[in-house]
Amino acid sequence: MDHDHYSDTYLRDALSGVRTIAVVGASPRPHRPSHGVMRYLQRQGYRAVPVNPFTAGTMILGETCYASLADIPRAVIGPINMVDIFRRSEAAGAVVDQAIALGAEPGVKLVWMQLGVADAVAAARAEANGIKIVMNRCPAIEIPRLGLDRPASP
Repeated sequence: MDHDHYSDTYLRDALSGVRTIAVVGASPRPHRPSHGVMRYLQRQGYRAVPVNPFTAGTMILGETCYASLADIPRAVIGPINMVDIFRRSEAAGAVVDQAIALGAEPGVKLVWMQLGVADAVAAARAEANGIKIVMNRCPAIEIPRLGLDRPASP
């Protein structure tokens, strides 16, 4: 897989069936990119679950924040379909490993690394475990560009 260039078909296929997204590195601060992207995803009808060890137990955009992917109660939340990483590239590998661990459960099918975030070694590990990877892209840019916008939630 060439992670420098993704076809529109690959991105559409990767996003198909995604309903619940764990936003790793979510911030309660409205001026932070992770906050804006999480809000966008919610307005598009996705369930966006914040993950941040520094704000675990608090609410971000109406959702309880969890310390790690493993802490998200799947019995309550349901399966996590996509993990959206707002962490430095050096930290992305550990998040990918957590996503791989969740991959044994139904649901995890896509790890998305935000703009400026890339880890080719972690990407290869995820792909070897049947998880699609998108690096150095933003779903809040790609979803409307691909014409996948959903009507805004009330």
